[in-house]
Amino acid sequence: MSSIAQNKEWHSVSYSKVLESLDTSSEGLSTTEAGKRLKKEGPNIICRQSRESAFKILLRQFLNPLIYVLLTATIFAITMGKITDGIVVFCVIIINAIIGFVQEYQAGKTIQGLLQLIPENATVIRDGKQKNIQAAELVPGDYVLLQAGDKVSADMRLTFVKNMQCNESILTGESLPVEKNTDIIEADVGVADRKNMVFSGTLITSGTAEGVVVLAGIKTEIGKISALLQTTASVKSPLTKSLEKIARGITYAIILVSVLVFLIGIFRNYTFIDAIFFAITLAVAAIPEGLPAVITIASAIGIMRMAKRQAIIRHLSAVETLGSTTVICSDKTGTLTLNEMTVQVLWNGKQKFNVTGVGINTDGKILKNDSDEEGKEDEIGELISAAALCNDATLHKKEGHWKSVGDPTEVALIAVAGKFGINEDELRSKWRRLDELPFDSEKKIMATLHLSPSGEKIIYLKGAPESVIPLLLNSKNSSEVRTEALQLAGTGMRVLAFASRKLDSEHSSLITEEDLCDFTFLGIQAISDPPRMEVKEAIDSCHNAGITVKMITGDHPATAGAIGRELGFINADRVITGKELQNLNAQEIQEVVKNTNIFARVSPEDKLNLVKALQANGEVVAMTGDGVNDAPALKRADIGVAMGISGTAVAKEAADMILADDNFESIKAAVEEGRRVFDNLLKSIVFLLPTSIGLGLVIFIAVLFFPSEGGILLIPIQPVQVLWINLITAVALSLPLALEAMEPDVMNRPPRKPNKPLLSSLIIFRMILVSLVMAGGTIGLFLWEYNIELSRGMEHSLAISEAQTMAVTAMVLFQVFYLIDCRSLNFSVNKIGLFSNPFIYIGIATVLFVQAAFVYFPFMNRWFHSSPLKAVAWGMSAMVAFSILIIISIEKWIQRKYFKNVKM
Repeated sequence: MSSIAQNKEWHSVSYSKVLESLDTSSEGLSTTEAGKRLKKEGPNIICRQSRESAFKILLRQFLNPLIYVLLTATIFAITMGKITDGIVVFCVIIINAIIGFVQEYQAGKTIQGLLQLIPENATVIRDGKQKNIQAAELVPGDYVLLQAGDKVSADMRLTFVKNMQCNESILTGESLPVEKNTDIIEADVGVADRKNMVFSGTLITSGTAEGVVVLAGIKTEIGKISALLQTTASVKSPLTKSLEKIARGITYAIILVSVLVFLIGIFRNYTFIDAIFFAITLAVAAIPEGLPAVITIASAIGIMRMAKRQAIIRHLSAVETLGSTTVICSDKTGTLTLNEMTVQVLWNGKQKFNVTGVGINTDGKILKNDSDEEGKEDEIGELISAAALCNDATLHKKEGHWKSVGDPTEVALIAVAGKFGINEDELRSKWRRLDELPFDSEKKIMATLHLSPSGEKIIYLKGAPESVIPLLLNSKNSSEVRTEALQLAGTGMRVLAFASRKLDSEHSSLITEEDLCDFTFLGIQAISDPPRMEVKEAIDSCHNAGITVKMITGDHPATAGAIGRELGFINADRVITGKELQNLNAQEIQEVVKNTNIFARVSPEDKLNLVKALQANGEVVAMTGDGVNDAPALKRADIGVAMGISGTAVAKEAADMILADDNFESIKAAVEEGRRVFDNLLKSIVFLLPTSIGLGLVIFIAVLFFPSEGGILLIPIQPVQVLWINLITAVALSLPLALEAMEPDVMNRPPRKPNKPLLSSLIIFRMILVSLVMAGGTIGLFLWEYNIELSRGMEHSLAISEAQTMAVTAMVLFQVFYLIDCRSLNFSVNKIGLFSNPFIYIGIATVLFVQAAFVYFPFMNRWFHSSPLKAVAWGMSAMVAFSILIIISIEKWIQRKYFKNVKM
């Protein structure tokens, strides 16, 4: 047993050597020895990662600088008897915490999916007898029996194989089952090329085999992926990082200015309580309480739109990350291609024929090369019929959908027969099958014996060209067949050769080995998993949007290169394999990923390293995948994209987004929607922040210059009124911005750079300008109304209440007019359509209604200390507020004229 830990390349030594190294045999381990090894090695399970408790997740929602300020404001407000104000602020905190908790609690289930891949039982030889044991009890050295339908329960070196194929797509990404053997394989090959081994979690699709367990539990390939998942950290989205930076900046500024306000209050002989009150009022005014809710709701709206375009978002932050994506790393099978094998080319020994139509259906034609003339019966009729007869698959249309049964390659042969007008059921009933030699993975051929309608007996043969050529009667054209087969295989297609042999009518109705000779060559059919028709256009669209598309696949390099060239990948002739990557260090991989867009035969570690290298180069990476092998890279990527149809549960849990239709076109659509969401979120931020800054300025100026009249603090807007503006009106007005139409240039501009500040210098200038106009207009109207009412002999407290109500109304109307300008940060409203977003006007109408309630409803007057206004006060507020629309329209015009190349 000493060599177990040392020998990691089990595929590179003979199985007899493996048995010797593990101190076992085909008689299996004794029960006693198996028990000792189980105690030493541990059970054959993947350890469950402990999940964070719900309480810890909830507690983390309060660990935010802005929340600290709000909590402090709540405590002081209640302490000073401002119960209503304190309750309102506290409700804001709770709502934001609940939103964050629900979003985060959905994550962290990835390892659970891995556990489902390990079967419950396994058939082994123990004490020289066949036994059925729990898979968890398997240990290195156990001798296991495998058959079609079994899920492999540990990594095993095969010792006996009979026509066995294994579906390893969850590990390698290859859609076709892999033929297995017991031959020794060179040491430095990837998992996909280890034909003499089977791996935990994969599925035996046909045949039987025997093998010895070499790795179990966490040491298996599946176990390694589990370990990678547990140690792979998720990456924060660009917007999250930017908002955290803004939140820190706002927090520090609020603390600094609040302390300054407190000191100014003390300097101006306010009482300690009054000075604290003003400081808290400013803090409440300056914090954009509605921002977290707006971001969450806007993202949720984006999620609903993306779902209609087949992109299901699991995490809210993924929505805006898509808009910043600079590189899309796509799997090949099922994403760029259909994952439906299709015959592309026929060759009858003289002439080529191209097959139109793709996928599992009979739509299409068989055309002579470089012409629109269809192939004729005497040219390709027998070649197509032979492929349908020497075949066990079926293809039928049921309820408008094509349903297939059998090997994908054989289904493709049936589909091309249908394109030629041949129905396989009718053909098979006329050409009755008498006998067959099933496909042999060693000989790589299949043969069937048929009785023709005229009573002749004929054998049809199909197989790999190198296996069929030696069996031909006429060897003169062997070199030509071999050359053509190699040429087609070089384009990444799977090539099958077909031949026939007529027998005497007295011949037995059985096929013998002696009958496998003197065949007449019928032709070749070349099969591939074709690209999706819409993908090329989607990739071109991504390139126009400044997004690089890379293919990262477990498939063969020739196949990957051929698909890349057909789809228009940049630098498609350069293909790097996982074996080459493993010889490079991290810095060298960073250089390679800059100019290489196609990677083949990659392992899970390779995929993860590629994503890390791209991120180290400053890229925002979207990674697609469907198998367990993709899960670590999906988790590490800025946005992981799993396949909804073919994807495993593990891949889906590790991903941020799921494609309902497994189509790359949907990724492009999601990027488009992501950019739209980001644009609209930025509009919401640019709309909300100036209001908060403007309110803060109002309080700051009041503390700095305003007197205390009649024992009542002269303040233009009270804290609870500030919350009314920040939460009710601001949110109601900013939410319609999330429904804005796409900007005209959404997919004709480069992605936003990850290190670029969220708020550009032009945006900051605009926000300062808006804040000053809002603060100046609001203070001016407050003073005008206050002095007018005092001059009319109104009681001092009522004059303040009415003036404050007018100030709040003015601020709300400022927001209404500013909202129209925020519908586009760069373009005029006319360019995006004055009525393209009716929700804007619904939001404005809603705000005007609730503001009227704020002014006139008695219970609102009590809660918010407001007073009814006369019509002239509304008119004055509207006139002053309208100035913001004129000022920002002029500023936009100057920006377009003199800063054409500077985008917001």
